[in-house]
Amino acid sequence: MLAKRIIPCLDVKDGETVKGVNFVRMVNVGDPVELAKAYSYDGADELVFLDISATVEGRKTFLGLVKKIARNIDIPFTVGGGISSLDDAARLLDAGADKVSICTAVVNNPQLIGDLAKRYGSQFVVVAIDAKQVNGIWRVTTNAGTKFSNKEMFSWAKEAEERGAGEILFTSMDNDGTEFGYACDPCRKLADSVHIPVIASGGAGSIQDIADVLTKGGADAALAASVFHYGKIRIPKLKKYLKEHGVTVRYIYGIDNYGEE
Repeated sequence: MLAKRIIPCLDVKDGETVKGVNFVRMVNVGDPVELAKAYSYDGADELVFLDISATVEGRKTFLGLVKKIARNIDIPFTVGGGISSLDDAARLLDAGADKVSICTAVVNNPQLIGDLAKRYGSQFVVVAIDAKQVNGIWRVTTNAGTKFSNKEMFSWAKEAEERGAGEILFTSMDNDGTEFGYACDPCRKLADSVHIPVIASGGAGSIQDIADVLTKGGADAALAASVFHYGKIRIPKLKKYLKEHGVTVRYIYGIDNYGEE
């Protein structure tokens, strides 16, 4: 069985890490470079850096910040925000990113998925799906959750896979920042409908929430922000719990030392 991954997420606006609820009411939670270094040291499997205002404000991701983070960590690093072309992706790759996460641009131009996969390989392409349930239908949003598209989540995920996506990053806008738990049922349905890894995002409030989405929700990885940023969950303790409860995880320290302060 492939190991499940734990992925802290740094939502960055104006060079600072922020966190909100349901994609709004953002508050500053710290320096992204220092947070990235801490998570890498603590045993995070990967890191996601999302410049959340890049698409809305019509500008590109801060390459300088990407370079700083890449120099200070030794784990895979995914970058998203304001990416709309092969050239944008190339600049991020040159700056140190291992993957790119794209949402709005590929909803508007699905061919971009295949273009990226052809040039860099599917493993480089993470299609982010920010979705909200409306009248029982999971509708895909764009522009940092500010606009509804005409796409339904499950059919769009299948199309993204067929076009060459290497992973799906599913964020439930209804759960985002609430700390009430992930949207496990749609995550399970999503994971069962595609053959590529699904990263679950939105709603982590406890270790059990993360365990649930990796088991009941069928996710290959759990992405979280607030619970890590505020120290509510420490990654070594989380991985110790997961392993003790039958979830296969990667680790860098001896398992007997997990969770020890």
